[in-house]
Amino acid sequence: MRVNARLDAETHRQLEYLLEATGSGVSDVLKASLLHYYQKVRAEQTPRLRHLSASIGKVGSGRSDVSVRAKELLTDALGDKASGQHARRVRGAR
Repeated sequence: MRVNARLDAETHRQLEYLLEATGSGVSDVLKASLLHYYQKVRAEQTPRLRHLSASIGKVGSGRSDVSVRAKELLTDALGDKASGQHARRVRGAR
């Protein structure tokens, strides 16, 4: 695909800086910039609690109390994650 774009003065300055700093051509800088922006937007669109889908509603987790303690376990896991204790709690250590 061929792209033709009009750049304001600040964007033009930024592009010139990136060309000089990286030694890359315009196409490579634009491709890298688009990739970076694409990854940022995709990350924002991904559900924030995606990592929990691996254990919520799954059979065979090895725990017999998940269905009755789901809210408590989730609250504990989220609180521990914020305090850096997540790995210890998830493995069942109390």
